[in-house]
Amino acid sequence: MTSETDVLPPVEPPALIDADIHNVMKDPRDLLPYLAKPWHKQWLATGTGVGTPYYSTVGVLRRDAVPDDGGPPGSDPAYVVKDHLDRYDIDYGILTGSNTLEMSLNPDMDYGNAVCSAYNDYLLDQWLPVSPRFRGSLVVNHSDPQAAAAEIDRLGGRPDIVQVVMSSAARMPFGQRFYHPIYEAAERNGLPVAFHPGTEGRGISGPPTPSGYPSRYMEWHNALPTNYMAHINSLVCEGVFEKFPTLKFVAIEGGIAWLPHLMWRMDKNFKALRDTTPWLRKLPSEYIREHVLLTTQPIEEPEHPEHLVQIYRMCGAEDMVMYSSDYPHWDFDPPKLALAAFPKDIRGKLQAANAAKLYGLTVKPARGGA
Repeated sequence: MTSETDVLPPVEPPALIDADIHNVMKDPRDLLPYLAKPWHKQWLATGTGVGTPYYSTVGVLRRDAVPDDGGPPGSDPAYVVKDHLDRYDIDYGILTGSNTLEMSLNPDMDYGNAVCSAYNDYLLDQWLPVSPRFRGSLVVNHSDPQAAAAEIDRLGGRPDIVQVVMSSAARMPFGQRFYHPIYEAAERNGLPVAFHPGTEGRGISGPPTPSGYPSRYMEWHNALPTNYMAHINSLVCEGVFEKFPTLKFVAIEGGIAWLPHLMWRMDKNFKALRDTTPWLRKLPSEYIREHVLLTTQPIEEPEHPEHLVQIYRMCGAEDMVMYSSDYPHWDFDPPKLALAAFPKDIRGKLQAANAAKLYGLTVKPARGGA
């Protein structure tokens, strides 16, 4: 027989999860305690070493998100909790890193591996302990899949690490077997693989569009979803999800409205050309719905908001999309603004339910720390 004191309080699920928060270093020297000594001079002199050809007149980081004691926006974990998580009542924030994502595009793979590992140790030491509301993404160098797999095995078992993340810019589409060691390691560790834009056309990656190089930042930014279409098309057609049946892929910050077009085109072509992909046992759209998730930011803003809801319903995106703010970048989307167009049944999934299921974040966290 139990008394009232023996009854546990009901478990409360998270109400809002942000799937894309960019944490940055306050100073490049912050990485040095975690980076092998031979790389110190190169890191301080060149950073990631891949350059940035496109200039944004509005900058990349929000000027109103500078920490109280100075430094770049997104560089102070306690301030991120106060300025972002607390302000918008966010239960969990998934940290996706910043410029270290582009290490996959440096021609020196050893340097790329060293910086990625150093960043991951920095993340575990300087960010994740600050608040139980933070969860981390392991950055890997996808240009060296064997090393990336070893990095996933090194740290992928940590409960505060919830996914692998890599840059969406690459030398070849992500479905090709060159990358399979990464997916095997991610599946072995029960982690989804995410990719994030922002480095298309830089370092050793190819042109940022199939037609070559745009002239300016706005053109480049408008066309980023084409890269996402190429990667998802490749992942499905190359049979990645047949070979790795429990693997999930997260397409961060690539938009959503292009998805129905891609699914319909792939399904139509599959019916006539399926002999070229005999390993596929389902329609391409079924693989996408089962294995791919996307994030809201930068959410499309049509003249008639209900059109966006229709697009989500057309392809089942209400079960595939997670809210993301992109804090502290210039095109940041606060949750109420980003989700205002959606009816309640969809909004709850986007706010938290889809991310909670993917990342195993089923219980609202304590609000201690920071």
